Amino acid sequence: MLRYLPIRKVHARQVLDSRGNPTVEVEVTVGEGVVGINGYTARAMVPSGASTGKFEAVELRDGDKGNYVGLSVEKAVCNVNTKLADAVLGENALNQAYLDAVLIETDGTENKSSVGANATLGVSMAVARAAALALRIPLFQYLGGCHTNRMPVPMMNILNGGRHADNTVDLQEFMIMPTGAANFPEALRMCAETYQFLRILLRQKNLSTAVGDEGGFAPDLEDSRDVLLLIMEAVRRAGYEPGKDISIAIDAAASELYDPEKGAYYFPGESRMKGSDVLRDAREMVTYYETLLDEFPIVSIEDGLQEDDWEGWKYMTEKLGGRLQLVGDDLFVTNIKRLKCGIRLQTANAVLIKVNQIGTLTEALETVDMARRAGYRCIVSHRSGETEDSFIADLAVAAGAGQIKTGAPCRSDRNAKYNQLLRIHEYLGNLSVYENPFERS
Repeated sequence: MLRYLPIRKVHARQVLDSRGNPTVEVEVTVGEGVVGINGYTARAMVPSGASTGKFEAVELRDGDKGNYVGLSVEKAVCNVNTKLADAVLGENALNQAYLDAVLIETDGTENKSSVGANATLGVSMAVARAAALALRIPLFQYLGGCHTNRMPVPMMNILNGGRHADNTVDLQEFMIMPTGAANFPEALRMCAETYQFLRILLRQKNLSTAVGDEGGFAPDLEDSRDVLLLIMEAVRRAGYEPGKDISIAIDAAASELYDPEKGAYYFPGESRMKGSDVLRDAREMVTYYETLLDEFPIVSIEDGLQEDDWEGWKYMTEKLGGRLQLVGDDLFVTNIKRLKCGIRLQTANAVLIKVNQIGTLTEALETVDMARRAGYRCIVSHRSGETEDSFIADLAVAAGAGQIKTGAPCRSDRNAKYNQLLRIHEYLGNLSVYENPFERS
């Protein structure tokens, strides 16, 4: 039995993400002997967010306006090739928790601002993939164990707004969840068909079929109710029953709407369409969501209030937590300390898992474990600036999360994750499990 798998080489480079911005790619070679002989090399690419929480670990960028408009990541790349490589070379690739601790210690800051979370994460992911390759087992089994078999329900973004699109829709993501599907391939088909019927519907109404960062359509619409009515019609046209076959999820990204000077949430698109300022305080936001819940089969709302409003989140959880999933993204930023605070205050009932928010796999999986022990659901998520790397597909299965956010069935950076999940389902065969997460105890 293989017990020691030395890291022989670590190399990073600057590549491009789905928005054409630079990001970090890391290659790690493991195994005995000379590099390239009896060795295994794997690579990982780091995603990047547009709507980012202020408590996220630091994504290190160069700031040189003459180089990719200040977004180059050459400093992070250099940190991988020097500081982090020096720290992990010769270490055992099979000891992920120890290696991630070494990366954290090498950075030495609370938020990874020294070497950059994009540097530490690239190494963390690449080491895990190289170890799985060397052991000749799928990545999801390496991370999750031999009994791992739960496939995630897609939380598929089909209409974009907010920071993810240049339109009048204020809430950031409107998603469909095939909660009535029998298995993952059927779930993906149901979502893709609904997405295509939404495209047809938008054309018939002379609305834009241009897409946002995550592949969802981005038409100008008056308000969220208009968006939801369109989605309901698209679901029905695709031959499915809203609330039974397909449910709806929303990412409000409320931190992006909050205006501290006004002390309220400002809806710029809705204000423009209605000709007067639309402002809502925290309690009015909760009432607003209640109104939508009464009319539409919404099962999940993410970031319904801004990231600093613990009191508002507690109120929202008390009012709505028994009716649907309330997901903390900017609120928790995949950080075990912030999640612990949320659990103590009884805020939200689910957590979004974004590995680049925290900077190592071990820390992300520790957050999953804490959430599960507290009875919180978990959703593994992509970022708006994605890559062709399908890592999070394996992670969603490995963590047994039961839900995944990875965009519309549009563009290869999003479909790479769905296609990997199809492969995993095929690999598992009859052992593959697909369940409605809202019917689990």
